Amino acid sequence: MAKGIHIGLIPDGNRRYAKQKGLPVAVGHWEGKKKISEFLDWCLEYPEIKTVTIYGLSTENLHRSDEEVENLWDLYTQTINEFARDPKVKEKQIRIRVLGDKNMWHPDLNEAVKHAINSTKQYSKILLNVLIAYGSKFEIASAVKKVAKRPLEQLDKFLLVREPVDLLIRTGDQHRLSNFMLYQSSYAEIWFSKSMWPEFTKKEFDEILVWYKEQKRRFGN
Repeated sequence: MAKGIHIGLIPDGNRRYAKQKGLPVAVGHWEGKKKISEFLDWCLEYPEIKTVTIYGLSTENLHRSDEEVENLWDLYTQTINEFARDPKVKEKQIRIRVLGDKNMWHPDLNEAVKHAINSTKQYSKILLNVLIAYGSKFEIASAVKKVAKRPLEQLDKFLLVREPVDLLIRTGDQHRLSNFMLYQSSYAEIWFSKSMWPEFTKKEFDEILVWYKEQKRRFGN
């Protein structure tokens, strides 16, 4: 995988967007799904962006009502199937990975993930990670178990996502990481957007990229 910018995205605010509009929560999630597709198109306009990691569904999200969780499984199953069929995936050589606690996944999602991974595993220009039933604590705990009896420096090799995050964007006017890639984001530049995710615009995204390029990254030095 070519080196470049790794963008982490926490697309927050779907439910609050729906409530503000007087719409069912499910509509907010599906509006957020549309925005994900737009966001990926925006990223493809920047050749320096080589990795995009999207926080799709956290382990904590699965504690919501059965109706909402079932809707989210349907949403992400459809989303992954659409990613795999999208012509730009082949055109731009995008490798798709879906990561998280697979034991918690819906069977239909499992099938969609297998297809998406197998159909894009030969690509290497851009890496798209979608985190579903993911929590950073789960990821680190799993890696620690695998690295047991090995040098701790090898921990990175056992993480679900090995690439450190350069730029982390969270929408929804919330100023926290919510268990998102805590290890990989240790030196990320972080932008907290006031926009609810369905209302996030390309104009703001472009402004964030300009801001990021102006930062002097010292990595603790």
